[in-house]
Amino acid sequence: MQKAKAGDTVIIEYRVRKDDDSIVGGTEQEGPQAIKIGGAEIFPQIESALDGMAVGEEQTVTIVTDDAFGPRRKEMVIDIPRANLPEDAEPQPGMTLSAQQQDGSTVNLVITEVGEEKVTADGNHPLAGEDLHFDLTLVEIKNAA
Repeated sequence: MQKAKAGDTVIIEYRVRKDDDSIVGGTEQEGPQAIKIGGAEIFPQIESALDGMAVGEEQTVTIVTDDAFGPRRKEMVIDIPRANLPEDAEPQPGMTLSAQQQDGSTVNLVITEVGEEKVTADGNHPLAGEDLHFDLTLVEIKNAA
């Protein structure tokens, strides 16, 4: 039976779950995805799991918080005075803002609370602080040339 190896492109189906079993991603909407083993297109732990799998094989891989999106950081939750927002802004919880950091990079912030004088926004990745469980199924192997 053929097994996937480094350099192969594999077609996979996957589902991503948090510890509480809530599904936070996967291929259900977009269909199977192509991944090149060794191409750094996905978490390295998943590439390792795919290396040696056969078509039809299933495996669950856990990516711990520190190897996924890191811990939630309190300093990434900030209060923004409403005076600093555009005059025509109508902030609502769940809205996304982009802000420039001191180093020039951009961070996306999600508004979590709206008050009279300020809004609270969270710059953490939505999956920060979560261990992620990938339920993988290998659908097809396309051998490296």
